[in-house]
Amino acid sequence: MDINKRLMEARKALNMPQKDFAKALYISSGFLSDIEKNRRRVNDRFIKLVSMVFGINENWLKNGEGEMFHKSPDEKVKRLVNIFNELPPDFQDFALLHLDRLLDLRNKQKT
Repeated sequence: MDINKRLMEARKALNMPQKDFAKALYISSGFLSDIEKNRRRVNDRFIKLVSMVFGINENWLKNGEGEMFHKSPDEKVKRLVNIFNELPPDFQDFALLHLDRLLDLRNKQKT
């Protein structure tokens, strides 16, 4: 399957009609139709845009490798909460202390 077909597959997985998908990317639905029908090529800039707007994995889009979508932040938060809840209270305090330190370190690097 080529990149143009993977793009169409991702759009369908999002359950979006061409016009809505195109509108979110600030392109015409005709342009998107041409891409999906392999009448237009896509460049890296367009791939990055699609990835950022819809959370589609760039590697999957380019090469068909990996998962179609990036893991959502919600999945990471759920995993973090599950791990945190499995820790005993003193380990939870330790984890929170180090998370606070990581935030402090990040803030110092920004300035």
